[in-house]
Amino acid sequence: MAKRSYPLSKVYGLLEPGPVVLLTTADCGSANIMTLSWLTMMEFEPPLVGCIIGERNHSFGLLMASRECAINIPTVELAERVVACGNCTGANTDKFAKFGFTPKPAAQIAVPLVAECFAQLECRVTDTGMVERYGLFVLEVVKAWIDPAVNNPRTIHHRGRGAFMVAGETIKLKSKMK
Repeated sequence: MAKRSYPLSKVYGLLEPGPVVLLTTADCGSANIMTLSWLTMMEFEPPLVGCIIGERNHSFGLLMASRECAINIPTVELAERVVACGNCTGANTDKFAKFGFTPKPAAQIAVPLVAECFAQLECRVTDTGMVERYGLFVLEVVKAWIDPAVNNPRTIHHRGRGAFMVAGETIKLKSKMK
């Protein structure tokens, strides 16, 4: 079968590997939730995560000011609320209240976690060297939480233009990594 040319505007949907997450930020008592899918692992130990946040986003200013955030990982059961949360700004909306998310105190940072998510990563900004040019923040995970009752979580992955893929099946293959 011959390959055909693919539109560059759709490449994002081929490469987007990570789950859609809820990034929480806070500064001076004002907390926000941002729906985000532009993130990637950068290092294993300590765990470093790269995430892209545009300066026009309300979370950008909060993250620059506090240098802390939480990556909250939802399952498909929360998909409609997660997407709706991403379709409005937190500049004039309490997204916790509007979308029925429960703020939960974190252990290492002054940013609330989203209790409904099956996993949470408490993070601190460690590098802003590429923020001005690319909006790329490097975050160090300083504490991680997971709900042990959730086996094989079905996470959602953005494919672009309102399309999402649901992941959840795990296969085991021989690997030398531990």
